[in-house]
Amino acid sequence: MEAYKQEFIEFMVQSDVLKFGDFTLKSGRRSPFFMNAGAYVTGEQLSRLGKYYAQAIHANFGDDFDVVFGPAYKGIPLAVVTAIAYHELYGKEVRYCSDRKEAKDHGADKGQLLGADLHDGDRVVIVEDVTTSGKSIDETYPKLKAAADVQVVGLMVSLNRMEVGRGGKVTAQQEIQERYGFPVASIVTMAEVVDALYDHKVEGRVVIDDGLKAAIDEYYEKYGVKE
Repeated sequence: MEAYKQEFIEFMVQSDVLKFGDFTLKSGRRSPFFMNAGAYVTGEQLSRLGKYYAQAIHANFGDDFDVVFGPAYKGIPLAVVTAIAYHELYGKEVRYCSDRKEAKDHGADKGQLLGADLHDGDRVVIVEDVTTSGKSIDETYPKLKAAADVQVVGLMVSLNRMEVGRGGKVTAQQEIQERYGFPVASIVTMAEVVDALYDHKVEGRVVIDDGLKAAIDEYYEKYGVKE
């Protein structure tokens, strides 16, 4: 596993973003783990987060893009910190853009988008925290294409939960790829998280012990993609 992935996994735990226990998700599923990217709140955390996104985009999609786009609301700070990190790590100037939940009808920056303007031919990388159903992309993609004739280079999320999507056969990430034709990647997958944290100590405690590992395995028996 690449060093930045191992670091990111431990960073999620240390930041209290990735939690283990018994959680009821928005989908109604009961899950032994939960991720909340809204828990990244300090300058140091956000700086590191942007660098992990930048490294993952660089590794998966390369550097041939112009705009980082973050769907509102959680995607807005993700786009900002990723654009900053790309400049710092790779010396590449990329623009940031986001959408609004409601279009603005007054002032100089009217419209559906905030941040940089989009132009025909722009190559865009979308950043999100986690994709469970693909609903946000269904809302975001038409806005992007309505603004300009852009090319989506790919979608980067922080964690691939590796669960079946709405169709019940493949993951939500695979459903998005099939529906829109652009690649979807993650900084880490849940399988990588389990490999990294099982019987491994972070800040002096074992994060995933035998009992939790069994609960995670049971969860994926029920909601994981069947081969």
